[in-house]
Amino acid sequence: MSQPMSASDQVYRHVRELILDGQIGSGELITEGQFVEATGLSRTPVREAFLRLEAEGWLKLYPKRGALVVPVQPEEKEQVLEARQLIETHAMTTIAASADAAQALRRRLLDITEQMRVAMDAGDIETFTTLDAEFHLVIVNSSGNDILADIYRGLRDRLRRMTTRSVWHDKTRMQAIVTDHADLAEIVSQRDVAAFSTRLMEHMRSIHDRAHRR
Repeated sequence: MSQPMSASDQVYRHVRELILDGQIGSGELITEGQFVEATGLSRTPVREAFLRLEAEGWLKLYPKRGALVVPVQPEEKEQVLEARQLIETHAMTTIAASADAAQALRRRLLDITEQMRVAMDAGDIETFTTLDAEFHLVIVNSSGNDILADIYRGLRDRLRRMTTRSVWHDKTRMQAIVTDHADLAEIVSQRDVAAFSTRLMEHMRSIHDRAHRR
């Protein structure tokens, strides 16, 4: 049986989800008192959750003032994009060795892309960005390299936050993401590693560079 979630863990997950979903924006100042009132918990678990979020780089605490939601920094964005390209391209190299594996992955990616289209039409940004992260994780998982998959999962929250930020600034980007994903799925079926790597970076930059300039 799993252990019940502690009060501190509850607050931690709640605040992190608000940050990842864009409901608390980058650069916004929040306070312990807000979440004491919102959750009905005491100040101690809220403070513990804030300290954990600061240790992970999501918040910057200022005594007697509150906590600042740390914006996505340019160097962080570049590092995430570089890591993603390396890992996903390596995965594609493995997938390309098998026509059957490539076709099976294409079908799975197109299924996720269609789910994203449904979320887009419904204006459901949370589901859309979650599916976006799943799309890319499925590619990595298909390589069969569990270590790389674990590393990629470590990037997932940062990726989700970056994507949420992009589509909140410009909701037309959701259509562009859906189109890009359909293109990537077809390239997977062609087993063209070089074309996949190039198209992947074009996709990432078209989505995230515009959001950063804003």
